[in-house]
Amino acid sequence: MRDILITVIILSAVPFILAKTHIGILVWTWLSLMNPHRLAFGFAYSFPFAAVVSGAILISLILSREPKRIPLNTVTVLLALFILWMNITTIFAISHDLALMEWSRTMKILLMVLISMVVMQKRERIHAFTWSIVLSLGFYGLKGGVFALLSGGTYRVWGPAGSFIEDNNALALAIIMTMPLMRYLQLHTENKWIRRGLVVLMVASFLSAIASYSRGALLALAAMGLVFWFKSQKKLLVGLSVVSIALPLLMFMPEQWMSRMNTIETYHQDASAMGRINAWWFAYNVAKDRFLGGGFGTSNPSLFRIYAPDPQDFHAAHSIYFEILGEHGFVGLGLFLAVMVFAWRTGTRIIKIAKNQPELKWAESLAAMSQVSLIAYAVGGAFLSLAYFDLYYNLVALMVLTEQVIKLKIIESTHPQENLLRKRSKNLTQ
Repeated sequence: MRDILITVIILSAVPFILAKTHIGILVWTWLSLMNPHRLAFGFAYSFPFAAVVSGAILISLILSREPKRIPLNTVTVLLALFILWMNITTIFAISHDLALMEWSRTMKILLMVLISMVVMQKRERIHAFTWSIVLSLGFYGLKGGVFALLSGGTYRVWGPAGSFIEDNNALALAIIMTMPLMRYLQLHTENKWIRRGLVVLMVASFLSAIASYSRGALLALAAMGLVFWFKSQKKLLVGLSVVSIALPLLMFMPEQWMSRMNTIETYHQDASAMGRINAWWFAYNVAKDRFLGGGFGTSNPSLFRIYAPDPQDFHAAHSIYFEILGEHGFVGLGLFLAVMVFAWRTGTRIIKIAKNQPELKWAESLAAMSQVSLIAYAVGGAFLSLAYFDLYYNLVALMVLTEQVIKLKIIESTHPQENLLRKRSKNLTQ
């Protein structure tokens, strides 16, 4: 039944995608983040829905009469350079077959991110884009929170099999990164019942994240909470609200959860933590030996025997930074970090421009909450192999799109007559 339902929903969306490209971006976002087909048990589980949707998006983009311009700024230039660099490192990858598989998946993700920057340049589309992200991952926040509540937090919360967020740690970070976007929607939604529903979703997502038993998630939550509080206008009220919700939920967790979190202080005695450090040295040694890095798929047992301090203790990178370092070298890591830093600076610029302008309050809130999400990714990602995770690049796209929209808004308000003539000329040519 699930297989049929998921198939009908996705295939029914194709005509709408062909008519409106931005609908395709919303469907793609839902498909790539939630992975609804991975919740099925039959033919839909492995059906190439992503290929169907992406194909429809590309056809729609070609047929669309809307302007097709990607915003040109520091972030998009750096992202383009990063993509170019990854293509170069793939050509010279050590494990070429493994590299091509990961290259294909990563390029599809980044292509859709670039297309989203082209077609989502309107406030209502950005808002819908944010809703698509929140509903896709909020589903697992709600599901995991209810599961943790019913099980007393005894069992770990896991993500859908065969996805980026299958691992409990990855799911937790994805949910944490989504929580600030829930807050943005809660601030800018008029319906009181939807606002209350979003509050419930945030609480459930918090419980789901801690019930993952992820130590990295706990650190990400702490960092996110601190930045969230710092960016809040009513710091006392927000601080008291967060503490009054977080403390009871933390106290709700069983003793075994407390014991695992306490191992953060004694990481040198933990085999899992030491295995990660071994993998980090492996990535560093590869990058030091090869200017281009090892290419996608570098982290494998055969190469561990050459570059790892302990060649028998094989682990994945478990860090976005060392994952990029090992696969794309120091240049790749520099570009990756530059995209993150300038995306943050874009958010700061948006906040500065939108401050004290009521009509741009939404942009200020979205930029601030996107920055909070970036902090969660920067901290939690230090312990996870999620360098190519869709959600991070979607956050970068949100920053770029929001700045583009408010720039156009300012131009319209500064030169209203010129803008009116441009619109009339456009209508005559269509």
